Amino acid sequence: MNPTDHSITEDDIANFLANTPDFFERHAELLASVQLSSGHGSRAVSLQERQAGLLRDKIKLLEARMVDMIRHGQENVGIADKLQRCTRKLLLTANARDLPAAIVDALTVQFLIPQATIKVWQVNDVFADEGFCTGVSADTQTFTRSLTAPYCGVNSGFEAANWLPEPALALSIALIPLRADPAQDAFGLLVLASADPDRFHADMGTDFLAQIGDLAGAAISRLRLRAA
Repeated sequence: MNPTDHSITEDDIANFLANTPDFFERHAELLASVQLSSGHGSRAVSLQERQAGLLRDKIKLLEARMVDMIRHGQENVGIADKLQRCTRKLLLTANARDLPAAIVDALTVQFLIPQATIKVWQVNDVFADEGFCTGVSADTQTFTRSLTAPYCGVNSGFEAANWLPEPALALSIALIPLRADPAQDAFGLLVLASADPDRFHADMGTDFLAQIGDLAGAAISRLRLRAA
C-alpha cells in the first residue's frame, strides 16, 4: 500500500461539506435520496425532512422559553405593582404609631399572607407601652441582630411565632429583620407565617423579602424619632 495513501474519514467529509456550501445545490437529488432515522421512532425520512423536524423541535423549545419569559415578566410586574401599593399606604400613614398595623395590613392584603406581625424595640419612650413594642426577649433581639438575610423555613418553636394571632397555624415562617440602614443593628422583626409548610421554605429566594424588610424598616424608623 502506498504510504502516501490515506482513507477518507468522516471528519474529512464534514469539513468538505462545511467548506463547500454549494455542494447540495449541484447535487440536489442527494437531499431527497439520503434516508435517516426520523428521531421519533424507526421510520426513515429524507435529510430534508429530518432537518425540518429538528427545526420544528427548536422552534417549540424557543416558544416554550418565550412563554416562560412572558409569564415571569407578568409576575414581576404584578409583584412590583403590589409593592408600590404597600409603599403608597405607608407614605399615607400620618401617625407613626399606626405604621406597624399599616405594614401588616398592606402585606396580608396585597400578598395574601395568612398571618403577619411586627415587633420593634429601642423606640421613642412614648411608644414603650404599645403592643408592638412589648413581649420581646433579649434573646430574640440578639437573634434578630444576627440575621444578615431573612430566615425562611419551618417554625421550630421561635418566640416570634407566639406574637401571631394563631401560632399553631404557623407551620412555615419568614423572619425579616428591620433596620433603618443596612449597616445598622436591627431594631425590629417582621414575621410572616402560613399554614402551608411550603409557603416559606429554606430554598426559596429572599431578595424580595429583603426589599420588604428595607421598606418596612425605613418606614418604621419614625418610631425612633418622635411621637405622633
